Amino acid sequence: MAEEIRSDPMAGGRHPVEREARQSPPDSPSPAGSEPTGEGPVGESEHAAGETDQSAPHHRRPEGVDDATLTAVGTVTEALETVERARGRLYDFHQLTGAADAKLAEGVEQLRRSGHVELAAEIERELVGRNVLPGRWTYQIVEDYDDGYWSCFRRHEQHARRLLLGGRRHVYEAEMKERERSRREDGSPLPWHAATPDSGT
Repeated sequence: MAEEIRSDPMAGGRHPVEREARQSPPDSPSPAGSEPTGEGPVGESEHAAGETDQSAPHHRRPEGVDDATLTAVGTVTEALETVERARGRLYDFHQLTGAADAKLAEGVEQLRRSGHVELAAEIERELVGRNVLPGRWTYQIVEDYDDGYWSCFRRHEQHARRLLLGGRRHVYEAEMKERERSRREDGSPLPWHAATPDSGT
């Protein structure tokens, strides 16, 4: 697909040009000769600010991608992010179950040493090292999830991004950032409102 980039992903947002219109109210005309002309030091600084403080190319919407498509891909990606969170819970389940099994084995040994040999043997036989699902310890559940559902989900999300956005990630969020961050009148970002680490904080 075409890789041309929109030069202004900020449509509908707080653009520096909109703010400049408010610099000189009608009842407070600028002194003669002080109006910015777009030439000389003032024009150059504004141009430089606009050139350096913008989204990285790999976060900009490819030419020809409409809002509906961008939103749809963003929703698919958001669904994958939810799956990633679920996968994290699955690893919690895996590690916590393993920790519980190890702690149980410790408790069984303490029962045995304190004279409760038959009870210790019963718990050890029935529960220590028991499968949590038929034929499966938790590591096998994790592997099945990773090799099946998780991998399939990731593959289709990546395919959608490659097909519709040239493989670019977080384009929807990058445009939201452009709309919401604040700038000075010369177009430079306020502290903690820069587009990228290269253009400020």
